[in-house]
Amino acid sequence: MTVKVAINGYGTIGKRVADAVLKQKDMELVGVTKTKPNYEAKLASGMGIKVYASLAENIKLFDAAGMRIAGSLEDLLNQADIVVDCTPGKVGATYKPLYERHRLKAIFQGGEKHEVAGFSFNAVCNYKGAIGRDFVRVVSCNTTGLCRSLYALDKAFGIKKARVVLVRRGADPAEDSKGPINSIVPDPVTIPSHHGPDVQKVLPHIDITTTALAVPETLMHVHILNVELQKDATEQDIIGAFSSYPRIRLVASADGISSTSGIIEYARDLGRIRYDLPELIIWKESIRSFGREIYLTQAVHQESIVVPEDIDAIRAMTKLTESPEESMRLTNESLGLGR
Repeated sequence: MTVKVAINGYGTIGKRVADAVLKQKDMELVGVTKTKPNYEAKLASGMGIKVYASLAENIKLFDAAGMRIAGSLEDLLNQADIVVDCTPGKVGATYKPLYERHRLKAIFQGGEKHEVAGFSFNAVCNYKGAIGRDFVRVVSCNTTGLCRSLYALDKAFGIKKARVVLVRRGADPAEDSKGPINSIVPDPVTIPSHHGPDVQKVLPHIDITTTALAVPETLMHVHILNVELQKDATEQDIIGAFSSYPRIRLVASADGISSTSGIIEYARDLGRIRYDLPELIIWKESIRSFGREIYLTQAVHQESIVVPEDIDAIRAMTKLTESPEESMRLTNESLGLGR
């Protein structure tokens, strides 16, 4: 069985999801949408990806640029079994009635509220809950990172409570008009930030409180975790627990990877396209145990960490496989994760 996948929005997340879909033997990318004929649209077309206008009235923009496209979003939806909505935050919800009208399953991103889908997804945590669903929301980059590490700790040792400080990048690298400049912004000033309640949409039993800061940085987010476990764990115990998850990658400051820019250089040297690191990065030296109280520092590549989750959500919703282990194995192997 091959599932036909449409992607609405070919930007930061959309183009990465498109690349990932093209690597899956059980999926076919039927097309992507763009609002205008920019370089991303032209590159996609040059790679043989069918490009559609997100709005029918925008077809004339592509015609004026001399770019032949396959039609409008509605034309694309007619070709698909499922649509991955990668439009900007809060825009995806406006498309839901259109997806329903076409009787399409749809995946939304973390910029949408939980209520748009009624189910928030992380593959290792709740894959089976997404099986056969019509609508699923893949949680945000920060929530994805927290879900991965907290799930691993909870599975191995049990979690009594987690307290997290998030240091958030102010903008993505290409968003030169966004983000704080020469400023550190409590985001929000109040506690908790939205990240803790969002984690609880996936792991409802976890007692978590989060606070967040936005900083003048574009490469990654950093999280500082203080977790009280249900039982004692040594630093080696914790490293061992994390090491069994291919989507968690442990790095060492002693090896010269001592910053987010160092992590990105590491990704470049690994030969990763766009220096993507869909794995959650945890510094080994940051893992400290005081019996049942532990600390660690982790980094999230916000542009790519959710991509494997989108692929697994497609498999769960369309019942390509009902095994989370099998889906994650296929996704990890195709994207080179865990090597």
